[in-house]
Amino acid sequence: MTAGSRIRRTLLAGLVAAAVVVPVTAAASPDVPAPAPAVFAESATARSRYTASLSAIAEAARTAREAGYAGRAATLRAMAAGSPGGDGASPRFLAFDGRGTGRAVEVFGDLGTADRVAVLVPGSDTTLDTYQRFRDGAVSLQRRLRAEHPRSAVVAWLGYETPGTVSSTVLTTGRADRAAAELAPFLSWLRGAAPAGARLSLLCHSYGSVVCARTRTGPGVSDVVLFGSPGTGASSAAGLPTSARVWAGRGGEDWIGGVPHVRFAGLGFGTDPVDPAFGARPFAAGSAGHGDYLKPGTESLDSLARIVIGGEASRG
Repeated sequence: MTAGSRIRRTLLAGLVAAAVVVPVTAAASPDVPAPAPAVFAESATARSRYTASLSAIAEAARTAREAGYAGRAATLRAMAAGSPGGDGASPRFLAFDGRGTGRAVEVFGDLGTADRVAVLVPGSDTTLDTYQRFRDGAVSLQRRLRAEHPRSAVVAWLGYETPGTVSSTVLTTGRADRAAAELAPFLSWLRGAAPAGARLSLLCHSYGSVVCARTRTGPGVSDVVLFGSPGTGASSAAGLPTSARVWAGRGGEDWIGGVPHVRFAGLGFGTDPVDPAFGARPFAAGSAGHGDYLKPGTESLDSLARIVIGGEASRG
């Protein structure tokens, strides 16, 4: 074995080890039964999607309860109850699929009047069973935006089957490729649903940054923001299929900074997006840990809000 081969094998082993040793807070989601999701025409309005999706969540909760999945049933009932954004409105889901690990796309704020729209794309281990922590981040961002720019909305896009943190899929782009094929047409629909000229931003966490880096955003997306990223599979921001401004930030306590940024034999994601050589605009993320970027009162949340509104974030 040559010295170069030994180095590559050592780096790859380190990459795998870094993914495996990370503590996981949620158990793998069961293969929960649920009705097939509603299929919407491209012309379907946001309001019609909200109504159909809430009905689908209620039906999925009944199915889960009858099949003996009491935990999932309770989670779904919580998703459909009350207004997590605190604006008195019913929850607004643009899409929902209760089968297996599940998918959901939820809006916080009024999409019909918002001229600033942020789309959050989550990373590994985000499922219906762990949905509340994803929802909490979206609500936190919306409240921060609304304080400075009332005409804003946040879309929590759990529109793909995320990989498990402790799995081989988290080291490859397979899930991201399939997700990107879903995200691109959704962004196109969203541009039509929001007011003309609305500013759209993609905020991409962890493995979600791999998804965003493979998504053709079209001209309507002004900013693509990568945070807590393991890499994107691209060697530079210029190599991403977008004309948007590309940002990257990492908190000082984020464990993902210790993952080797290599790509070998189809595993790993290459260049670190916060490396100046990648060419992304840096933003300050403070001391954020891997799951802390959207917590109220953090420097990272302030930076993300400023980017969405359209200003310059503090430099990292």
